[in-house]
Amino acid sequence: MLQSYEGSCHCGAVRFRIKADLATVGECNCSVCTKKGILHLIVEPQDFELLSGQDALATYQFNTGTAKHSFCQHCGMHPFYVPRSDPDKIDVNARCLDGIDVVALKPERFFDGRNWEDAYAGRVGGKTFG
Repeated sequence: MLQSYEGSCHCGAVRFRIKADLATVGECNCSVCTKKGILHLIVEPQDFELLSGQDALATYQFNTGTAKHSFCQHCGMHPFYVPRSDPDKIDVNARCLDGIDVVALKPERFFDGRNWEDAYAGRVGGKTFG
């Protein structure tokens, strides 16, 4: 069920609001997601609103350049990004949502980002991230 949540980077310069279903949280084992500790929550663009901090954001891109990893230039936190697997959506780091007990989140989806091409080719109608 879609609910409204707000979140931010660590220093609060970047704030956003989303509509999402926390039951759709997922994990990826690629090097970027593992090192960042991302719990993925993919939302439609119309369900994402940047409240503040556009000028505080920088973008990191690598490999194909499709994924656009946004991070706060002040605190370095990565609250959301445009994923390579779903470039028409926003992937929010559920760990950056306000008031969420991340221990209670039970990621139901897993994406094998270490083997990105094979995992993406093998997905069957489901959402991925990476």
